[in-house]
Amino acid sequence: MKKYFTTTIGRLRLFAFLEGISLLVLVFIAVPLKYNFGNPSMSKSLGPIHGALFLLFVFNALRVGVEQQWKFKETTWKVLVACFIPFGTFYIDYKILRNIPTDED
Repeated sequence: MKKYFTTTIGRLRLFAFLEGISLLVLVFIAVPLKYNFGNPSMSKSLGPIHGALFLLFVFNALRVGVEQQWKFKETTWKVLVACFIPFGTFYIDYKILRNIPTDED
């Protein structure tokens, strides 16, 4: 568990998980509440949180891409596009991020 806070790959995986969860809650719970039931409170509070997690994920993905010397056309763009797709960050974590060796492995 410590590797999620001490390594750049671990932090990227943590931000991917948090960003993915916030996107799912926003898309499948907060937005329907806002438009179907006229209750915008959840989307008003969750929107900025999701935005901050999105930015943290993007900046960390670029940082890890530079550190790991990923080729942009092969890996980095896949990781960046994943944050726009529901369940995308979970898929990228499973296919790419968990297979990258960290300093503690």
